[in-house]
Amino acid sequence: MAIALLSGINYAQANDTFVQQESGYKGMLDSDVAMFLPNDLSVNHLPRSFSLLEQPTTGAQISSGWRVVPAFSFSETKTRATIAIPEGTSLYGSGEVTGSLLRNGTHVTLWNSDNYTYKDDSGKRLYESHPWILAVRPDGSAFGVIADTTWRTDIDLDGNIQFTSEGPSFPVIIIEKKSPQEVLGKLADLTGHMPLPPRWALGYQQSRWSYYPDSQVKTIADEFRKREIPCDVIWMDIDYMDGFRVFTFDPKGFPDPKGLNDYLHNKGYHTVWMIDPGVKADENYSVFQSGSTEDVWVEDAFGMPYHGSVWPGDCVFPDFTRPETRKWWSALYEDFMGTGIDGVWNDMNEPAVFNVPAKTMPPHNWFRGGDAIAPGSHARYHNVYGMLMVQATREGILAANPDKRPFVLTRANFLGGQRYAAVWTGDNAATWEHMKWSVPMTLNLGLSGQAFNGPDMGGFSKDATEDLWGNWVSFGAFFPFARGHADKGFNQKEPWVFGSEIESVARTALERRYRLLPYLYTVFRESSETGIPIMQPVFFADVTDLRLRAEDQAFLVGSDVMIIPKWAQNPQIPAGWPAVSLVGEDALNDKWQAEIRLRPGAIVPLGKVVQSTNEESLEPLTLLISLDKTGDATGKLYEDSGDGYGYQEGDYLLTEYNATLNNNKVTVTVQSQSGERARPNRSIKVIVVGNGCTLGEAEGVDGKSITVPLHPAEK
Repeated sequence: MAIALLSGINYAQANDTFVQQESGYKGMLDSDVAMFLPNDLSVNHLPRSFSLLEQPTTGAQISSGWRVVPAFSFSETKTRATIAIPEGTSLYGSGEVTGSLLRNGTHVTLWNSDNYTYKDDSGKRLYESHPWILAVRPDGSAFGVIADTTWRTDIDLDGNIQFTSEGPSFPVIIIEKKSPQEVLGKLADLTGHMPLPPRWALGYQQSRWSYYPDSQVKTIADEFRKREIPCDVIWMDIDYMDGFRVFTFDPKGFPDPKGLNDYLHNKGYHTVWMIDPGVKADENYSVFQSGSTEDVWVEDAFGMPYHGSVWPGDCVFPDFTRPETRKWWSALYEDFMGTGIDGVWNDMNEPAVFNVPAKTMPPHNWFRGGDAIAPGSHARYHNVYGMLMVQATREGILAANPDKRPFVLTRANFLGGQRYAAVWTGDNAATWEHMKWSVPMTLNLGLSGQAFNGPDMGGFSKDATEDLWGNWVSFGAFFPFARGHADKGFNQKEPWVFGSEIESVARTALERRYRLLPYLYTVFRESSETGIPIMQPVFFADVTDLRLRAEDQAFLVGSDVMIIPKWAQNPQIPAGWPAVSLVGEDALNDKWQAEIRLRPGAIVPLGKVVQSTNEESLEPLTLLISLDKTGDATGKLYEDSGDGYGYQEGDYLLTEYNATLNNNKVTVTVQSQSGERARPNRSIKVIVVGNGCTLGEAEGVDGKSITVPLHPAEK
């Protein structure tokens, strides 16, 4: 639509008959990455890539026998790339989408949209855009396709892979690898690796629109501690602001934000506060004044600052394509973070605009760009607005707190945006359909490079029932991002509001997460290094097992832990993974708790139950062992300070443990270690599981050999 509007074409009458376009440049960006261009694009004059870390340049000639080659075509208003796929190929990715994990036969529109409860366009157009598809062949080999365009784009996966853009011609980049895991590793190399977050961001997090005033925030925090329900983060939604003016605090409800943050820090919490892009057009408001002085606003088609309505009323919007604007925005965080705020939540950054049919700016609004970003229309830069915003936010937080790892959560993002922020899946609803969708939505975001993500647990909109909340928290506790949230117009969703039974259910589920935190932190570190998702589809356990390709009820956390929600019906799972108990629960016979199973051959490190990540949890360290058919197992534990950047200078300890069965005894040793951090002098407990029970236990000292006799009846 953007090209049609800007060129004066009547889009409704435009001819969308596509004709073939000759291919132009094709070459290798790496030994396993090829780039293809239509003949009207020159590799030396490509538009700025927002997905890729480095702008593509001329490479080697295309490899002999390269299998995946796109065909280009165009109509009066659109450009298209089509990639044929072999029969039996399974398709995944396409970013934040509703529906099933397997994307074959589906259609998605990439146009970041404020889509409350996913009701618009049947949920096929949501808050983030990832022009990316992962294709897995029947033999387990895989390839990935990037359509390197920011314009509104349709992905059609009915029979092949087809990207149809409303912008000009675009490069197609194809990754070819032996497995989907290797493809995702290369995707991270190209688009950026997720930074290792602070450890506190892995804890459970509680939010509501809104906790108001600050006394209610304290009450919520105190209730978690009094009831001994683990929680690490309390969130502040927009009502903490003075008339929704960003970077301000309501003088009545939040007169002392530093005092509130100090109170919560003393209770073992961290805090995350919301900042939106819309700046109230108020001559007496310092942010509006400084932004106007610095000339930072997005312009309308006539060169004047664009005005649109959002929560504060009449607003202007920063033009984040300008380096000067990003610098101005980053500087606003110094005083804001100085109140003791730990993390920032960037919402409404599609950007959302009220009271207009499109729910965003007009496509002819103008961005002035700078450096490598060319001037262009909102139609061109809409999909990357949120990503550019969180880039500036992250830089501002880092400048304000250079010794801490930034945590940023964003609603809008783009392929490659994982290098700046975590995401959540937007304004979902408290329905069984949305609860079940949360698994494939989180998985496909991970398969699109955005590993740190998750839904609003319990559903943001609508009233949650006891049954729904109990089921959701029981498996949602194992998502990468685990936050309960609620819309102010509906019931609260703290664990205790549904009665004593559900409170107990939530406590057990979250205690299980906290016991797994040493493993989860190790998986996060691995994901930041390799690009492999934190939450993985079950078929990653065996990419050649076609039974597993469509399974989207059960899921993996890392490669060694499988979660099976209680509501799952006939899940297709790999055989031989023993069920385990972490806090004395009997999940196989429990009404609520999801099953936890371990991969044969895995050693999973566990901590003790704590109320927050501020507490020491590895005294004792527990190793949970599931032997493979040969009687062996391995596993890793990663440790560092939990924040800061000392780990980049060697201040960490990465231990690989090994277990071997011999003469009905399992011997556990440290197989290798790296990093300069000293091994703590701590006790260790080893538990060997299998056949649905504990086969043996022993205690010892970490770093020394430990022998576990197995029960004679359980050889």
